[in-house]
Amino acid sequence: MKECPALEVVPTGRATSGVLLLDKQAGISSQAAVTRVKRLLGVAKAGHTGTLDPLATGLLPICIGEATKFSHLLLEAEKTYEASIRLGVVTTTGDREGETISVSPVRVDVDAVREVLARFVGEIAQVPPMYSALKHQGQPLYKLAREGICVPRAARTVRVRSLELHQLAGDMLHFRIVCGKGTYIRVLAEDVGRALQCGASLDNLRRTAVGALSVNDGATIEMLESLPREARARHVLTADTPVAALPRVDVEPAQARSLMHGRAFQGNGCVRGGLVRLYDRPSGRFLGVGTLDATGLIAPRRLMSTPVAADIA
Repeated sequence: MKECPALEVVPTGRATSGVLLLDKQAGISSQAAVTRVKRLLGVAKAGHTGTLDPLATGLLPICIGEATKFSHLLLEAEKTYEASIRLGVVTTTGDREGETISVSPVRVDVDAVREVLARFVGEIAQVPPMYSALKHQGQPLYKLAREGICVPRAARTVRVRSLELHQLAGDMLHFRIVCGKGTYIRVLAEDVGRALQCGASLDNLRRTAVGALSVNDGATIEMLESLPREARARHVLTADTPVAALPRVDVEPAQARSLMHGRAFQGNGCVRGGLVRLYDRPSGRFLGVGTLDATGLIAPRRLMSTPVAADIA
């Protein structure tokens, strides 16, 4: 891949916190995409919320500034993908970018495919691929794999909420999957191929949603590059975007001051216990995330250093 040209840094004149919904292109790693976004927006701190392989395209939420404090909530969120796998072809990496290991004839029908896909709904065990960023004795597995080294990997339990067949066209199988954190679609493709007794590898992958966030609201790097400098920041959503699914609690100014000093206070018990998102009343400033216990006590968990205005209802 060609080296990216130097990108113009956007001077913001202030600290920036929020979430950019990036529609990642193929051929670029998730970390490289974050680096380019940082330079385009002129921010020092940013991180993505779930790796997409260079082969894959689609939604890569990037938390910026203080929003990185809440990125784990998007990491834990369900992901939705549109995927295509090529039946009959097995590769070293589990996708079309690897070297072909074997090619087998494909003799399956739609009913057989549906029956096999149904086996992979619910909690399933997956063995992480060698070509992954997981580490063994401090070394990323993909580096070991490039050296021809294969090490044992323990199976992990992941959750697939739904797996819907879109089309079986020749040796190409197209489906939609909604799954939990840690699910490797490459591994799923290989496992489906084994179950169909013909082998398979991932041919195409596009992430369309992370939780309630949709790729339809995303911006590509090329789109950001084409905008005037001052317009790029308009694509950055508010810092409370990662916590939008949590119950909202509005607190009085005195209670907000207690939170900012690390002190708990007694809430009114109007929402369920667990994590809650906190806002100052009446300004509506997002304060951060707290915990609400069974007695109604609200304690600070992760707070903004500088509370900012937010408009998530």
